[in-house]
Amino acid sequence: VVRNKPIAKEAPGKRKCNCRQEMRTTQLGPGRFQMTQEMVCDECPNVKLVNEERTLEVEIEQGVRDEMEYPFIGEGEPHIDGEPGDLRFRIKVLKHPVFERRGDDLYTNVTISLVEALVGFEMDIVHLDGHKVHIVRDKITKPGARMWKKGEGLPNFDNINIRGSLIISFDVEFPQTQLDEQQKD
Repeated sequence: VVRNKPIAKEAPGKRKCNCRQEMRTTQLGPGRFQMTQEMVCDECPNVKLVNEERTLEVEIEQGVRDEMEYPFIGEGEPHIDGEPGDLRFRIKVLKHPVFERRGDDLYTNVTISLVEALVGFEMDIVHLDGHKVHIVRDKITKPGARMWKKGEGLPNFDNINIRGSLIISFDVEFPQTQLDEQQKD
């Protein structure tokens, strides 16, 4: 990530700052006094803010969840009389067209034909990382049936050796036309 950040640089002259203050009492008249607070430091060098381009590297770890934050200590906006704040990157996980994430589990829908639902089928689902998950079903599959593949979900953020499940829901596509006599036999 490239960040355009203002950096405090020295400038000619001195500046009034908050490092030293004095209370001054002034008599306004008999029995009337006024107390004022004055900044009396003439020793601090003057500074100006100059934009500087900095490259920050954000390493997104496996299993990161939506709304997680990555802090960069001291990389926030500068303050003339103090330390700069922290910069925080908030992760926004985008929706995937095939898979839906729920915790560490992945959900997907697969449409099969009526014949496949009755006699069984074999198929491969291409996972997010590109590997293929092989599915074998040799019995009747009802519409809405689910199959769990343990260990084929997303890695857990706290322990990447633990993975969620891939849950596959089956939709059965029924024929749109009536069967003719030959198909009925």
